[in-house]
Amino acid sequence: MKKIVLTTLNSRFTHTSIALRYLYANLKELQEDAIILEFSINDAVQSIAEKLLVHKPEIIGIGVYIWNVSYVSELIHIIKKVSPGTTIILGGPEVSHEPFRVNLDLADFIVQGEGDIAFYELCVKIFNNSANERVIKMSMPSLKNIALPYRFYTDDDIKNRYIYVEASRGCPFECEFCLSSMDEKVRAFDLDTLLEEFELLWQRGARAFKFIDRTFNLNIKTANRLLDFFLAKEEKPPYFAHFEVVPDHFPDSLKAKIALFPEGALQLEIGIQTLNPEIAANISRPLKLDKIKENIRFLQERTYAHMHLDLIVGLPGETIESFGANLDELVRLSHSEIQIGILKKLSGTYINRHDIECGMLYSDIPPYDVLQTSTLSFEDIQIMKRFSRFWDLTYNSGNFKQSVELIWQEESVFENFYDFSLWIYSQTDSTWQISLPRLGELLFKYLCEIKEMNVEFVAQNMLEDMMKIKGRAVPSYLKNYAQTISIKDKQGTSGFNKRQQ
Repeated sequence: MKKIVLTTLNSRFTHTSIALRYLYANLKELQEDAIILEFSINDAVQSIAEKLLVHKPEIIGIGVYIWNVSYVSELIHIIKKVSPGTTIILGGPEVSHEPFRVNLDLADFIVQGEGDIAFYELCVKIFNNSANERVIKMSMPSLKNIALPYRFYTDDDIKNRYIYVEASRGCPFECEFCLSSMDEKVRAFDLDTLLEEFELLWQRGARAFKFIDRTFNLNIKTANRLLDFFLAKEEKPPYFAHFEVVPDHFPDSLKAKIALFPEGALQLEIGIQTLNPEIAANISRPLKLDKIKENIRFLQERTYAHMHLDLIVGLPGETIESFGANLDELVRLSHSEIQIGILKKLSGTYINRHDIECGMLYSDIPPYDVLQTSTLSFEDIQIMKRFSRFWDLTYNSGNFKQSVELIWQEESVFENFYDFSLWIYSQTDSTWQISLPRLGELLFKYLCEIKEMNVEFVAQNMLEDMMKIKGRAVPSYLKNYAQTISIKDKQGTSGFNKRQQ
């Protein structure tokens, strides 16, 4: 039996919670009476409650995020019905800023802000019957005083899940849609100590490191040392390091390091959001277009880094035409994954200052996405949500890498894929539970019948896409062409112009 249970619902089984491990690492003498239990949003909430309460804990601490807040509300309801004497403490982004848009009133205490040390102090007060304040608003603790969490990843975590790590906290930028814009400054952990912890993880078999720093390449000296840590490893992939980077800050020393990584070892998440200077200025986002384009071209042409580029639909003042121009430009610059997200109004962010002037209407239900703006109707945004989903299924998935480009060829990517997304939705009336064969057949039909392209030419491209995975059966809609068309081996090139050797 444990007095304290730390828990959360991750968005996927493969994810882990670094936050819970920070809390556990800093529990001092209470640590031996605590346990971490993680779940996912796919688990049944009543079953989660059962597995928590079997330990008969006095305190349950729950991490609350945009993807799990509705489930946590239900979980609290069940726990308080079954075990009303159990003390529930909430922490995380969804309770750190008001207004709360999900009913969390049944919780006993809420820790707002970084709770690494505050959670321990609150637990001590609860056990001493001296906890009086329900909401504890935390100032930022010194990172020097925080015990690191990395030794509390289990062997099972290391074997089956992503290992989340961080070298710094905070962000120097003031993008109005982002909670990180509220941080006062960027703070860094002691790098020597951090690298010792990473080495221990590596020796234990960790090979999937996901850095959660908002601006990995802000401090180039630190960034280079972290990259050196991985470059010094003689083992070839499969291993990878994932970083979120500032798109306009790649000095030559950093470029040289990135160019040394083999294929599959380095993933870079690059938040573009918009390439329209007027819209960027409207949301207080710095935008150095020339540098951004130069750096993306370099990463595309001279490195093996896998890029994940982000664009947002629904920013204040942005039109459908402006968004389309953004997408067209990014596809011209790179063949990488482009994630199309819908603007969300997170509690505590400054994006609400545009509500009246730009006619911003948002859902009050997680994930709090925009429903309408003065430049995008409700129907426009619904269409773009489907556009985003079909873009993921066809372009980002990599299953149709060369076939999907036939939709637009030398014309506007956005305008042509927009027409395709309207058409495919008219055929499916859904964006979910579309099997890969069904999706491929629809793409084949669209290219041949709607775009009126040569059937054998389309079949050639689709066969080369579909048969890249060895052992895959020829789809039924392509069987008539498989015997008469020779499939070129494009393994390793994927049509990309990679770095010069």
